[in-house]
Amino acid sequence: MINLSMKHLRYFDALARHGHFGRAAGACAISQPALSLQIKELEDLLGAPLVERGGRQIRLTSLGESFAERVGDILRAVDELGDLARASFSPLAGRLRLGVIPTVAPYLLPAVIKDLSAAFPGLDLRPREAVTDRLIGDLLEGQLDCAILALPVPEPSLVQEPLFDEEFVLVRALSEAARPVPNPETLREMRLLLLEEGHCFRDQALSFCRLSGAVPRDLMEGSSLATLVQMVGAGIGVTLIPEMAVGIETRSAAVAVARLAHPRPNRRIGMVWRRTNPLSGQLTHIAGIIRDGHLNGRGGAGDQSRQNGITGRQ
Repeated sequence: MINLSMKHLRYFDALARHGHFGRAAGACAISQPALSLQIKELEDLLGAPLVERGGRQIRLTSLGESFAERVGDILRAVDELGDLARASFSPLAGRLRLGVIPTVAPYLLPAVIKDLSAAFPGLDLRPREAVTDRLIGDLLEGQLDCAILALPVPEPSLVQEPLFDEEFVLVRALSEAARPVPNPETLREMRLLLLEEGHCFRDQALSFCRLSGAVPRDLMEGSSLATLVQMVGAGIGVTLIPEMAVGIETRSAAVAVARLAHPRPNRRIGMVWRRTNPLSGQLTHIAGIIRDGHLNGRGGAGDQSRQNGITGRQ
């Protein structure tokens, strides 16, 4: 019988996911030589190589690829055994790995952390910010317990629990505050600032402006909503941002914020997790706490709108 340990499996899983000894060692909080030694020991136990070494990146052998898939299944099953035991505890305690998309994280996470800490004093919340595709991948691989993102997501193996809906608002230079609010057709003719590819909010904004296929020549991109708003304040163009971001992102920029014409663009924010997660009942309860906190104003979106003078001129 091959004497494999969970340590071997977790280290190899990290190496397979990161494709690099240095990054995998960092993720495992060990030195690179120690990780290399553990992988070599695993290969000796199996009697066959799992990794092609050479250059900055590593490649898995054909056995390594098959082994990585099985190892991922085993580790997810082991984690779910732990979750099965945690599901019997009341209140919920221990580690909870929560993913959040970048256009939600800075504005909602502070309230979420405060509310969940109050409801579950023994909870060790581990937030992670990433774009939607990365969060879904991490959920399916068992690297996250749940995630807050824009619904719907095209993955039937995930529970999708709606939290709240919010509108997008127009941000333009302060000198343009008295002008009529442009409609989608007019926006297509303006210099539009959007998030770079990979952000679902970018796709939602393009959909509202009825821009599909080729990206317009005057479209400019930024890596964050903060960057977009500052660019608008410098007179470079206009942008759309979610309403929850208004209070934070516009307080230090010379911009005006206005509501768009009906039907106004909006998105639905929700929480998702694997259907097989033994903590599903507790996660439903957590989603309810987040939903109630937002509706009661602790998420700040509605109050921020009023405090920052979002107009409705058409």
